[in-house]
Amino acid sequence: MNKNFEKATFAGGCFWCMVKPFDQWDGIKEVVSGYTGGTLENPTYEDVKAGNSGHYEAVQITYQPEIISYKEIVDIFWKQIDPTDAGGQFHDRGDSYRTAIFYHTAEQKKIAESTKKELEESGRFNRPIVTEILPADVFYPAEDYHQDYYKKEKAAYEKDRAISGRDDFLQQVWE
Repeated sequence: MNKNFEKATFAGGCFWCMVKPFDQWDGIKEVVSGYTGGTLENPTYEDVKAGNSGHYEAVQITYQPEIISYKEIVDIFWKQIDPTDAGGQFHDRGDSYRTAIFYHTAEQKKIAESTKKELEESGRFNRPIVTEILPADVFYPAEDYHQDYYKKEKAAYEKDRAISGRDDFLQQVWE
């Protein structure tokens, strides 16, 4: 089997909530929580959360395109967010919680733009889609305690998801 891997990078609000939706698919090697799109080298969680670095909380996915396509991964991404909210995601507010697709190749950019256009034309949302499509930048993995948070801190993760409003929104919009 060909073991060529590619990267996909997304910002979807709190990175804790963005790992599990991707982590459970065949062809996904790993999902890393981290920071991208800012100006500060080696930012910490405190830097990003305070809004001092310009970074987004993001996830970087390593995947096998022979098993799961970039389009499939982008479709999973759209179904995890409110793409009409420019001020953050759900109860997480501020620039570090904005949504974005960070493309690594011209083909990824084309797919991201195409799926965004499809979503805009679908009539699913009555407000504009504000999720940006940006070139991939340096990605800094977050501190170890943030990695696989949904597995390591299951009760805290589930509590945070429950109070965030994310699951209610996703159920109303996508199910």
